[in-house]
Amino acid sequence: MTDHESRTITSSTETPWHPPEADLALAADSIDVWRASLKRDPAGVSALRRTLSDDELTRADRFHFAKHRERFIAARGLLRRILGLYLGVESQTLRFVYGDHGKPFLAPELAACGVHFNASHSRDLALFAVTRDRDIGIDVERVRPDVACTQLATRFFAPGEVQTLRSLPVDAQREAFFRCWTRKEAFIKAKGEGFSLPLDQFEVSLAPGAPATLLRTEWDPLESDRWSLSEISPGPGFVGALAVEGALPETRRWEIT
Repeated sequence: MTDHESRTITSSTETPWHPPEADLALAADSIDVWRASLKRDPAGVSALRRTLSDDELTRADRFHFAKHRERFIAARGLLRRILGLYLGVESQTLRFVYGDHGKPFLAPELAACGVHFNASHSRDLALFAVTRDRDIGIDVERVRPDVACTQLATRFFAPGEVQTLRSLPVDAQREAFFRCWTRKEAFIKAKGEGFSLPLDQFEVSLAPGAPATLLRTEWDPLESDRWSLSEISPGPGFVGALAVEGALPETRRWEIT
């Protein structure tokens, strides 16, 4: 087994989600993945809203529908709460800066701690990933029945991915499409390039049972050796993926309430 193959094998489906430890610490070679529900009662939304910065509140208030606004508030407030646990600070004191394509990072006064993070949500389910001193990305998607999977794959995916998807039984194609999508989006989020990096310029595994792997990229034949992918099982009806620079250690999975 090659080093790259060993780094792409995960046992995420066998790993339960736990309440966080009282004294939470993040080792240099560890990754923590958090799961949270964004469904909050009015008091909970108000409490999380009070921790947001002015620019986050401005973004929240741009949402036309209350449910979208409340999901954004919950996602950002919970991200702040999680990071505050690692850094030992009040969540409302955290400041973020943003990369050219919108990826958030801790502001310079806290950047020396080396904490890197990423977040994603779909409907009322959110995932957060935290590590140290390396780039990381995470994505979660609800497996929706109303998506034209093969048409979207033909438009956006790499030719090898489209071929693999079409080779699968029809009843396996939908979940394979979302499995592929989350792996690709986790990767572009980890790189901090968002959708400025065309999805057809790199290829990931998607067949049922195949380990999550970055198979190749158009721009560098060695790029796939620098990244690890992992499948995340967030819950029934959802798929998720994690992308991290370097080797993939055992990940801990926490649930925040």
